Amino acid sequence: MQKGIGFHEFISIFEDRLPTIKTELFLLFACLIPHVLNRIYAPHFMLAKKIFITVALIVCTCLPSLFAQTLYSKAYGDRKNPSLIFIHGGPRGNATLFEGTTAQRLADMGFFVIAYDRRAEGRSIDTSAKLTFKEAFNDLNQLIEQYGLKKVNLIGHSFGGIVSTLFANQYPEKVERLILVGALFAQQESYNHILHTGAKKAIAQNDSASFNKIHYINTLDKRGAEYRLLTYQIAARFGYFKMPRPTEESIRVNKEYEAGEFSKSNIRNDQAPVLFYKNESRVNIDTKPILKGLSNKGVKLFAVYGADDGIFSPKQVSDLQKIVGKNKFHIIHNCAHYPFVDQQSDFLRRIKHIMERKDF
Repeated sequence: MQKGIGFHEFISIFEDRLPTIKTELFLLFACLIPHVLNRIYAPHFMLAKKIFITVALIVCTCLPSLFAQTLYSKAYGDRKNPSLIFIHGGPRGNATLFEGTTAQRLADMGFFVIAYDRRAEGRSIDTSAKLTFKEAFNDLNQLIEQYGLKKVNLIGHSFGGIVSTLFANQYPEKVERLILVGALFAQQESYNHILHTGAKKAIAQNDSASFNKIHYINTLDKRGAEYRLLTYQIAARFGYFKMPRPTEESIRVNKEYEAGEFSKSNIRNDQAPVLFYKNESRVNIDTKPILKGLSNKGVKLFAVYGADDGIFSPKQVSDLQKIVGKNKFHIIHNCAHYPFVDQQSDFLRRIKHIMERKDF
């Protein structure tokens, strides 16, 4: 006998099909209009026509906003457990790597884990999005409300660290813990470090193309999308995002991700950074002053960084450790920009430890 689906499974299926359902309802409405009008008595035809035209205009106006409000999100685990919301990197990123490798494992450890893609990034397609922090905050607030949560724990990865830091600063009453994971916090310091060390590597490797590229980058507007893009290309060229010695576990985790469903939905919106730099004034920022003040607002601050993450200088790591506190700052060795993949077991253990700490 076929097993029926539960309520939560039904809701999940409904949410997945919501964009399609909206389209189908709109098409059905559009098809019914002429048939209904044909059945209206002639004396009332003009009034009925005006009513239907008005309703049609409202539907046509509201539908784009309904589509725009549909963010991709998925929850793992029991809603009664402590919540963890993963804030992915970007702009141009998504949560597929975390979701495909780590979300369920954290849920199995007793957490309610939510992975989502920010508006106009990844699977949350929205051609009318502005890609501003305000927009991201509105969506995160709606997400918290959607899942019936009051206070959450945020895992901010890479650029998601900046998003989550600014959110925690603006809405401290909604954030229990902010866990920075390979998170950006002083963007220009990172860019300077990448370009300075990259130039040295280019000279050592007799790589004139990379050296000339770095020279060109240094002529660009430091608050522009091209500057950021090309700087990270230099970081990728010299392996700043890769762990130095892959382990059996990291190889397995990567292979499972590549073979799974989430790697196939690794959608990247190349226009996202362009829109962000066009519409947002707070670009290329330093959040250290904000991080210093979070504890006074009741937000518990933690950090998990890879010792081999090439986009941060030793001084940056030291500065952040002083802000977070040595006993709340976790360094994982043989680990770069993606601790939840590079050293997954160690990462999971540390997150569990962070979530269970009571000594504040």
